[in-house]
Amino acid sequence: MLLWTRRSRSALLTVFLLVVSVVFVAPIAAVVAAALAGSWTGPLPSDLGTRNLSAALSDDNLASLTVSLQTAVLAGAIALVVGTWAALAARRSPRWLRSLTGAVFHLPVAVPSVAIGLGLLIAFNERPLLLGGTKWIVILAHTVLVLAFSFSAVSAALDRLDPAYRQAAESLGAGPVRVLLRITLPMLTPTLGAAAGLAIALSMGELGATIMVYPATWKTLPVSIFGLTDRGQVLLAAADTTLLLTATLLVLFAVGRLTRRARGAAAPH
Repeated sequence: MLLWTRRSRSALLTVFLLVVSVVFVAPIAAVVAAALAGSWTGPLPSDLGTRNLSAALSDDNLASLTVSLQTAVLAGAIALVVGTWAALAARRSPRWLRSLTGAVFHLPVAVPSVAIGLGLLIAFNERPLLLGGTKWIVILAHTVLVLAFSFSAVSAALDRLDPAYRQAAESLGAGPVRVLLRITLPMLTPTLGAAAGLAIALSMGELGATIMVYPATWKTLPVSIFGLTDRGQVLLAAADTTLLLTATLLVLFAVGRLTRRARGAAAPH
């Protein structure tokens, strides 16, 4: 009952906003401030300007950003297709098989990403499955790491679907493929868009597995950021991180727009 008083609600809201500010807002604000700083030797940045951001737009960094975008889009698309297919297949499977499928898909999330990278590097370092030294091992590593989120999102959405729509379509003579294409997938459009956005965002920032497997010709932006930080160039790393954040937000915005358009096109008129 105490939480229903005005004073207690205000206090709870204040604590919540303080925690959010400290945990989420402050680190991002510090990164942006560092990106604009010429130096940071005191409590606040000094000599503010855009020199670091201009350096972040160099050809090498833009190439790394392009690699990150290509990897994220490909890994997100593959994870979405495979995760959706697995969720649909597991939906009508026995309970024990559903549990086993879920455990297999979530296993990469339960272990360190470095272990995933090392495992892939060892497993795909010999013919006929020689992927080491190519971009495909990076894309595969990202796909494995984000696959669980696509599978979980689609599985949860399928559990919430009203079976009456499918039953009505089947009673009118629609086959399984038609039901899937005309009923199930359109109703899953918001979930598919959210799953794709989450997979892309996670892939854009992935470092642990990437640093184990990436070739010199396929270096993502997080790897470049790690290299700058390791050499003590923190302000330049902050500028690259700001570039990565901006690109990720723009991609998520584009995915959201496409999802809303697809949902509108699939809605009955």
